[in-house]
Amino acid sequence: MTVPLHHERVATGSPAAWLLMTHGIYGSGGNWRSVARTLTGRRPDWGAVLVDLRGHGRSGRSTPPHTVDACATDLAALIAALAADGVDVRAACGHSFGGKVVLALRARAPRLAQTWVLDATPAARPEAFAAPDNTVRQVLELMERLPATYARRADFVDAIVAAGHAPALAHWLAMNLEPAPGDAGGALRLRLDLADVRALLGDYFARDLWPAVEDPAMPGALVAVVGGASRTVPEADRARFAAAPRAALHVVPDAGHWLHIDAPAAVVDLLAAGLPPA
Repeated sequence: MTVPLHHERVATGSPAAWLLMTHGIYGSGGNWRSVARTLTGRRPDWGAVLVDLRGHGRSGRSTPPHTVDACATDLAALIAALAADGVDVRAACGHSFGGKVVLALRARAPRLAQTWVLDATPAARPEAFAAPDNTVRQVLELMERLPATYARRADFVDAIVAAGHAPALAHWLAMNLEPAPGDAGGALRLRLDLADVRALLGDYFARDLWPAVEDPAMPGALVAVVGGASRTVPEADRARFAAAPRAALHVVPDAGHWLHIDAPAAVVDLLAAGLPPA
């Protein structure tokens, strides 16, 4: 069953084409709002649709399976609904977990002229989830152990920092706090469904999406953007991206995995130059 996805439109004027933008695990479409505003200012022929994936942000919940393919099916349903409202989505862009989702979307959205994959590898890496230095898993396990509600946002942030994580990460994760329903005292809770997130991560690390990169029958062009200092996409995977049919690889020097934080201007430059005329 598809999930109704929360989304917001960012545009200057009345664009003829739209770029769907989505996020990494624990994030939301709003993570890309600043990039979208700058991009649409430079390319007013394009608008941006910022999407919260299932189990994230303000999107709805659904029954399992919670997989990369299920997320891509949700996006395909959203694209169809937007088309009925006159919003022509002609490109899709995903960061990290969202990058793998838009690769899975490629076969489900034949009108896409471009698919942008931002610092995400298509490779299956089932062993990586259990690696001792996997911060994504460490954060998930920590949030699973922490209390269900918090009196103050600062209490949540303090708990994340006390476990050894950076304050910047703690404040970013705290964007997922919302008022606990029925609590007149103002308590906060995580709006992330951690069981769903665990299932999504398990499938993300197990799923091989190189066929969506290398199959010449896939619609549209592919653009991979990699942080030069990021370890997410190793050199061998960068070479496969560069050699794929109708594909381009861009490495952003000195940027890490968080491209929208480390190098937002470079990401805007690439999108503004690379999106076709609408």
